[in-house]
Amino acid sequence: MVRSSRWALTAATSVAGVGVSALAFREVLRRQAAVARRRIGKPLGENAPDADRVWRRSLAGEAIELLLLGDSIAAGLGAERRKDTLGARLAKGLARRTHRPVRLRTAAVVGSESSALAAQLDALPVGYLADLAVIVVGGNDVTHRIPVGTAVGHLVDTVTRLKAGGAAVVVVTCPDLRALRAVPQPLRSLASRLSRQLAHAQAEAATAAGASVFSIRRTVGPMFLSEPAEMFSMDRFHPSALGYRRTADALLPVAENALAYAPRPEGD
Repeated sequence: MVRSSRWALTAATSVAGVGVSALAFREVLRRQAAVARRRIGKPLGENAPDADRVWRRSLAGEAIELLLLGDSIAAGLGAERRKDTLGARLAKGLARRTHRPVRLRTAAVVGSESSALAAQLDALPVGYLADLAVIVVGGNDVTHRIPVGTAVGHLVDTVTRLKAGGAAVVVVTCPDLRALRAVPQPLRSLASRLSRQLAHAQAEAATAAGASVFSIRRTVGPMFLSEPAEMFSMDRFHPSALGYRRTADALLPVAENALAYAPRPEGD
């Protein structure tokens, strides 16, 4: 009985110690998050350049309808000129590759989590049908601590709706937040691990739902790590014009392939 009591006391003390350590760690993360917010600030505001228009209008043929959904990266925050946003870069690249004009429509909203995707679709004009939809989302789900299953569920619902309308869909998975040097350690390492987990889950679910997948982390992620001054804009959080150009260049083959092999709705 004495031995059992001592074991129970030791176990209880250990559990209590773990609890205190967890609380202390959460407090450290909370303070570091506040530091990161102060460092990053909002020097770019919350409005990306308006790049919606028909790109390469002089080309022959019916315009390809290109839709951008998601967060600030999809919206193009960090680019100073509309032609440097991710949407514009993709539109120009697709026009060059397909020899057709491309009409860009950006429904993405700065600061959006995956839960906002449904509202972005609902806000489109009645009867609008995209030929190609590109979804960029996930970073805000990580920073706002949204459960992976919840975020992925919203993403799959959106992919399903888009494909039901005949669109080819490309999902750009969550970038690796390890590149955000304005975020102190250990918060940056934790954010990196969580962002990789979300990206993996997004890729699996999007593929199962019939979307094509593009990984920023694997393609241009190393450039953001090795060339942060060039790849990030002034807030050290969103891509610069160069960051968007290199991302679009890597994404274009995936987007073109998805568009080329998208099944057409019956009657087309």
